[in-house]
Amino acid sequence: MAAVSYLNTVPLVWGMLHGRQRGLFDLSFCLPSECADRLESGQADIGILPAAELPRLGLKIIRGAGIASRGPVRSILLISKVDFPQIRLLAADTSSRTSTQLARLLLARNYGASPSLVPCAPDLETMLRQADACVIIGDPALRVGIEYLPYRVLDLGAEWTASTGLPMVFAVWAARDGCATPEIEAAFLDSCRFGKQHIEEIVRQHAPPRGLTEALARDYLANRIRLEFGPQEYEGLDCFLRAIAELPQLRESLEVKTC
Repeated sequence: MAAVSYLNTVPLVWGMLHGRQRGLFDLSFCLPSECADRLESGQADIGILPAAELPRLGLKIIRGAGIASRGPVRSILLISKVDFPQIRLLAADTSSRTSTQLARLLLARNYGASPSLVPCAPDLETMLRQADACVIIGDPALRVGIEYLPYRVLDLGAEWTASTGLPMVFAVWAARDGCATPEIEAAFLDSCRFGKQHIEEIVRQHAPPRGLTEALARDYLANRIRLEFGPQEYEGLDCFLRAIAELPQLRESLEVKTC
């Protein structure tokens, strides 16, 4: 089973690591884009899947838990040297697929910008040397001191919810054929709930090694991300998938150029 290595996934798998679900699954950790690749290749039967990959891979959602926001998320950022309508070249974090599509969607809809993409490792200054703006996600985004930046910062979770009134779903648990049984769904939801009950322990163990303050990690896990899904999350997911399907330029692959 493939799980994302970022802080936001730790509560989802806490029960699998420390609770009643311990030993039920063979866990491995990787970047979001790699999770999709492992599911596609058959290296993993279940994994955290970037929401934008659902139509392409056609996997079954394991309902109940995932990674979403209902407003500012703090870990999914578009950072720009220019006004958003003037963005012509966008450096995209190579670990991201959903967030890159979300940035392109919001730039097109809200700012009339259709930038070309360049895939790039998640280093802010390198990205901004190569492009007008960048998308940076996960732990690297949390380590960016956004209050001190001389750049324009757009929290993509906040922008989506302001535009639609709906949660933004970034990733879901997804499974290959035959793996999403009711028992599996119950185990994943129970693991998530166990993690939500142990946020303080997670913060103490995982914030310092990731270069994060405990205050930031606590606020992020307790207030910024939503781990347990209800009907609104799935409505937001459907809205996002329809939106990216309606904009043909979002179906284009990244350019070969890298930075």
